[in-house]
Amino acid sequence: MNVRTKKQHNDDILRLETSGEIREIILNEDFLNPKQISVLVCFRGENSSGIVELTPEEVKKIHSELQSKKKAVGKVKVMKFKK
Repeated sequence: MNVRTKKQHNDDILRLETSGEIREIILNEDFLNPKQISVLVCFRGENSSGIVELTPEEVKKIHSELQSKKKAVGKVKVMKFKK
């Protein structure tokens, strides 16, 4: 997984890039408000780690985009390489 972000720092834009392996996917539920669910994607790299939090709407949008491009993507195979 590659993560690229931009952050406003003083008068410049600071660009950060890191990579890591997805370690865990967590569904964060609130029993009192069941509509306030979120999906947490936890990743860890050699020198970095982080959590990406997605709302249900964002997950649906990603899913629909992948479904529409399913033929272009074809069969996916995940390969891991050791350095």
